[in-house]
Amino acid sequence: MAEPNVYAVLLAGGSGTRLWPVSRELFPKQLVSFFGKDSLVQNTIRRLSPLISRERIRVVCGKEHFHEISRHMDDIDVPPDGKIISEPCGRNTAPAILLAVRHIRQTDPGALIFVFPADHVIRDIDLFQNTLRDAIRLARDDYIVTFGITPHYPETGYGYIEGADPISGGGLRIRRFVEKPDLKTARGYLKAGNYFWNSGMFAFRGQVMEDEYRHLCPELFDAMESHTISDHGLPEEIYGALPNISIDYAVMEKTRKGAVLPSDFGWSDIGSWKSLYDFLPKDDSGNVISGDVITQHTRGCFIMGYERLIATSHIQSMVVVETPDSVFVSDISHSRDVKAIVTRLNQEGREETQRHRTVHFPWGTRTLLEHNAGYRADRLVLFPGARFSCASRQGAIVHLIILRGEAELCTEDNKRILKSGENAIVPENETVDVVNGLGDILELIQVQCDF
Repeated sequence: MAEPNVYAVLLAGGSGTRLWPVSRELFPKQLVSFFGKDSLVQNTIRRLSPLISRERIRVVCGKEHFHEISRHMDDIDVPPDGKIISEPCGRNTAPAILLAVRHIRQTDPGALIFVFPADHVIRDIDLFQNTLRDAIRLARDDYIVTFGITPHYPETGYGYIEGADPISGGGLRIRRFVEKPDLKTARGYLKAGNYFWNSGMFAFRGQVMEDEYRHLCPELFDAMESHTISDHGLPEEIYGALPNISIDYAVMEKTRKGAVLPSDFGWSDIGSWKSLYDFLPKDDSGNVISGDVITQHTRGCFIMGYERLIATSHIQSMVVVETPDSVFVSDISHSRDVKAIVTRLNQEGREETQRHRTVHFPWGTRTLLEHNAGYRADRLVLFPGARFSCASRQGAIVHLIILRGEAELCTEDNKRILKSGENAIVPENETVDVVNGLGDILELIQVQCDF
């Protein structure tokens, strides 16, 4: 049974550059299905049931991801209306969390709120939900609870939380937050036994958290206090002027109400190809393999393909990731360094960091097939009832070829029906609306040709 007045806020911002080339700026890792058919954001929503009602789930995301997050929620029967709060620009976790808290408390002032990154994974769901129940009890006692993951090895890629005196409910008072340590320091933390990985997950009463913002980060609280928070967040001129600060720096490192709840439910932030490799089950050769892959004398590797055959021979401890437009190869221990490659690609203005060949829109998808001097060919898929506006530019015409379904082509003057195998031309400087009026997918090829 769902807990009354308990909400979950999923933070779905960020671009996941350490998981390039699968994760892109316009299709970040929370939208990716790394295992099974569900994306990470869908998995995050599913594991909250039945403890938290799906009616009380909220997602904070960038405006550019609003429609795709909506589609992912719809696909698992969670109506997105009123549940997505969009940020006009990224301003870190402190503004995002306060935005969500104020949005929820406008209609439920007594809300108890969880915060979860939408791109993490949990192995033991039953233990996870039992830990949430412990967190609810602590939060009802006015603690701001953070989930501290019990470390099983000296990880240098995470920040740590040092626990102090025990409190009722299995938590510990927070002594301090510490930055990512070197290996020697991490080994000391592991031996001490009261240091935990900082998971970025929280539980608190909304009123308590707002009060802490008011006292500890007044410049952020005051800037947001006078505004009503709609599903579209705040105007960009207001939100973009807010301090770019994390919840740890803004509140958690200063508050006297912080508690760390030791947690050991098989958590990973999937922050790199190595962490994904560590999380997933291996075959007899220690490999994680997805896609059309043939291996020989290959051990301890992560190999993922999407479209093409991948064949490997005599390699060990490597990452090989293939997408339709990019291939990434690295030794597994240094796979985090892909972030530097993404930075370089951005500096060169390369589109491969921004989007995949297939781009998602509210009306459907567009897949780039070929792009050369003088022409561009795309495959379009329109959802039932969707409408797509096809415009030709100066010095070009557009050919439309129907592959599947039935298209209604609408101009100001007339309408025309095209069926599978038929085609039409959009003359220079004209616009045609392509409408899928049937209850099935419409698929077509769009070729733009210069003349």
